[in-house]
Amino acid sequence: MKRSRGRDINGVILLDKATGISSNFALQQVKRLFFAKKAGHTGSLDPLASGLLPICLGQATKVAQFLLDDNKRYFVRGKLGQISDTGDAEGKISSFGPTEGINEPSVAQVLPEFLGNIKQVPPMYSALKRDGKPLYELARQGIEVEREARPVTIHEINFLGLENGILSLDVACSKGTYIRTLVEDIGKMLGCGAHVIELRRTGFAHFDLTHSITFEQLEAIKSDNFEALDALILGADTMLPNFDSVFLSAEQTSDIKLGRKIQYKGYAQVQKLRLFDEKHQFIGIGESNLEGEVLPKRLFV
Repeated sequence: MKRSRGRDINGVILLDKATGISSNFALQQVKRLFFAKKAGHTGSLDPLASGLLPICLGQATKVAQFLLDDNKRYFVRGKLGQISDTGDAEGKISSFGPTEGINEPSVAQVLPEFLGNIKQVPPMYSALKRDGKPLYELARQGIEVEREARPVTIHEINFLGLENGILSLDVACSKGTYIRTLVEDIGKMLGCGAHVIELRRTGFAHFDLTHSITFEQLEAIKSDNFEALDALILGADTMLPNFDSVFLSAEQTSDIKLGRKIQYKGYAQVQKLRLFDEKHQFIGIGESNLEGEVLPKRLFV
């Protein structure tokens, strides 16, 4: 008898990832626990970092790419006076500059410089690729390549404390923001250097840590029939709060599932939409155009 490859379950688990493990390891833990056929994560966290990591199960993996566009929020602690070749405590640490005279007023003076639309040079220890190779692979070989500064947005940067040379901040930012680089750049502007010693993602889109669950909690909840675990799964559509909802007729649902565009007036611009069938079941993502039509983009099957 052929062994089952897993269960067909769809939705999202908001995992509170622990420190010390990769995002992929956390993903595999959750996939095995739910005995899911398919799973993926969105918005990777470094092993040093903890916090919100959306795990998409089954068909929900099709919306993962759209989750990446959402804003994030972080709690971060940076050690002043020292820099790291990785930007965090896992790298080679070296002294940079004195921290005497650095206090709350001096920090408060520089933080506004990083608010709003800024440019960041991505770190060498990142998953960005150059000629098909992740930058971190080159960095481990001692190779450094030139990286172009990229625009990001810092929506908020709140000072939380400064004690024993350790700066604590709350940061709300756009996709693509490197908190390690932000802390490094703040340290440079202060003249003392800095690197991240603790990083925790506290917000993802409209969710915060109160919506999340740890793997240990998931393990404790698991039962043989999976009912208690499955009750924790969020609908994939809940991860797309900024998309308008469109409710289709049975005929429209049939057409769009066959890859056809449908007539749906009411949108004067091109935008992504959450699509629901005639039973109000989420079936995926569409996109409006200027001709009063909706086209399929990523559909559940």
